Amino acid sequence: MDWTQQIDGYCERVDFSFWAEPVNALTNAAFLIAALYVWPRAKATPMGRALAVILFVIGLGSFAFHTFATQWASLADVLPIVAFILAYIFAAHRDYFGLSSLRAVLATVLFFPFAAVTIPVFVALGMGSSSAYAPVPLLIFIYAYLLRRRAPATARGLAVGAVILCGSIALRMADAPVCDGFPLGTHFAWHILNALMLGHMIRVYGAHMLEGRRATR
Repeated sequence: MDWTQQIDGYCERVDFSFWAEPVNALTNAAFLIAALYVWPRAKATPMGRALAVILFVIGLGSFAFHTFATQWASLADVLPIVAFILAYIFAAHRDYFGLSSLRAVLATVLFFPFAAVTIPVFVALGMGSSSAYAPVPLLIFIYAYLLRRRAPATARGLAVGAVILCGSIALRMADAPVCDGFPLGTHFAWHILNALMLGHMIRVYGAHMLEGRRATR
């Protein structure tokens, strides 16, 4: 693979200059702001702090992709997102469902066959490249349902996060269809809502851990 090959995948980009997607690039600041906001509020939870760091890196990777627009920058964009998903799934199984660390790791690995089964369904539904993200809100909704009695506040928080993510995926999908009438596209809104959602998910995790500590006193 030619890692320097450039990619034109978004409405706002009209050439391959560095600032060809200024709004898409600059709205990645939302990830940085969200990470800095949750960082001090996650001081009591090492996993919360780790998620905040990954959230910050997501902003940097996405900025690289929307400026350099190369294959290597695409990898820098995707890998932190995958890392956040896997870290959160591990934390959910360990801390929401009470599994041991080893079992939580094994449950996290199951995300890959879950995605492999569900992504083709979303492709068939016409979600295109956004199909790769669609298993995530589905899984969050499943977690919310399973936790509805054990941890109702956490379940509500997860459901809210899943709804926000569904909205951001819809905006990602709308980028190309609205391009002729709205040359800016809608991908920038995907960034903003995703930053809101990921910061919210970290806060849900932190609140759950804090409630657990209160319950053991």
